[in-house]
Amino acid sequence: MSTDSNQPSVDAPSAEPVFAAIDIGSNSFHLIVARLEHGEIRPLHVLAEKVQLGKGLKNHQLTDDAIQRGLACIERFQQLLASVKPDKIRAVGTNALRQAHNRHVFTDPAEAILGVPVDVIYGREEARLIYLGVAHTLADDERSRLVVDIGGGSTEFILGTQFEPKRLESLQLGCVSYSEQFFPDGKIDKKRFKRAYEQACIEVSHIRRHFKRRNWAEAVGSSGTLQAVELLISAAGWRNDGIDRKSLKKLKKAVLQFESVEEIDLEGLNERRRGVITAGVAITLAIFDVLQVDIMRTSSGALREGAIYDLIGRRSHEDVRERTVQAMIQRYAADMANSDMVGVYARHLCAQTAGPWNLDEDDIDLLSWSARLHEIGIAISQKHYNRHSAYLIENSDMPGFSQGDQIFISRLLRGHRGKLPSYLLDDIPQGKQQKLARMLVLLRLAVTLKHADAPPAHPEFSAQAKRDTLKVSFSEKWRESHPLTIWEVAESLSVFEKLGITVEMPKDAQ
Repeated sequence: MSTDSNQPSVDAPSAEPVFAAIDIGSNSFHLIVARLEHGEIRPLHVLAEKVQLGKGLKNHQLTDDAIQRGLACIERFQQLLASVKPDKIRAVGTNALRQAHNRHVFTDPAEAILGVPVDVIYGREEARLIYLGVAHTLADDERSRLVVDIGGGSTEFILGTQFEPKRLESLQLGCVSYSEQFFPDGKIDKKRFKRAYEQACIEVSHIRRHFKRRNWAEAVGSSGTLQAVELLISAAGWRNDGIDRKSLKKLKKAVLQFESVEEIDLEGLNERRRGVITAGVAITLAIFDVLQVDIMRTSSGALREGAIYDLIGRRSHEDVRERTVQAMIQRYAADMANSDMVGVYARHLCAQTAGPWNLDEDDIDLLSWSARLHEIGIAISQKHYNRHSAYLIENSDMPGFSQGDQIFISRLLRGHRGKLPSYLLDDIPQGKQQKLARMLVLLRLAVTLKHADAPPAHPEFSAQAKRDTLKVSFSEKWRESHPLTIWEVAESLSVFEKLGITVEMPKDAQ
């Protein structure tokens, strides 16, 4: 474990809040505990541990050994998180967990240890968070920049200006996966290196049109791989600041002097990086050549810092998720008035049921966004639009939302009308299946109620929830003036029963 131990205690008295983020990467797990001071984060603890989760990924299944290594690391990290409030902790999983079909075997116990969700994020969301972390370490100028992060299982590319990413891409090439593919027995030779380099060139060429030299003013590297490359170049005396192509070629020559990764003995090489540095150099050289990079400097900012800044934004009404929802409603020309009205009804129902049904603020936000997005599928077809809405959610880039969030919203939208699909609970963790059922009942009710009134009118109703029951009461006057809505709710009762929830509509409400 790599540790920055000369940091002040997290328990030091201060009025400023303390945040924490865990980057569950394919090669290493990273933890940062930081205090927010004047809009910027000041690290209190920075830890990194080589876990190689990606090395334990076989046929899209995490091995037991890899899972146990990962959980043991999480338990050690937890010691420094005891004094950090759960709502100020974010755990993010990247490529290895994206690829693992059995990820829940790891994420469920990890969440139990941490007391917070493990958000498995898509590649472009990973890229967005990386850029956010890097941008806070750079000068706040108008220059366009290329940011590159070589991870264990994927490499992220971002074009942006100041704090705003403009283009995001994630490619399936990383120092762990390439080490497994091209140097599986640890042996090194020119032929193997060339194959790794050429394959990386092919992958990077897919994004060359948008990311080559004319589209940015400076190149910045994030991640341990690029920082390790820079350190090796500096230690050899080839360059004092950053990475250039000439120094890279010298580093390549130096690495190829050795016959195996275990023999690599270069000044400045961290033991954690020894097994993956050869693949890292091949990938770096390919990026430089294909994208015409001459010089790249590195940044200490990375995914973990970006996750904290994103979390801070969520708490300060600068939530990128709200912008994402608004953009999707506009992109698919959904009826804004309808969307907003269903969102209001959903929040109103949540407010009355949150306590008994254990719905927290994040759940309420998720249901509200689902309600506002429920009609986007009409852009494809009115018929079965709920299916189209679900498809668009599950297969779109949605900045700010995790992979699990998108699947959860997709299932809510798929089930908000008509018959329930047989796959409704597929890919939903067992611990969240009951929550999905409860939130789906509320969403179906909210969608039904939108047919009753045009905004800003609200139906006169109340909702009382218990464990497996929901009592929805309407005034007699409202019942008489909205017979169709009452009939629609009654028609959904059998669907609610299939979800394990009994919905009652007493007729004697006043």
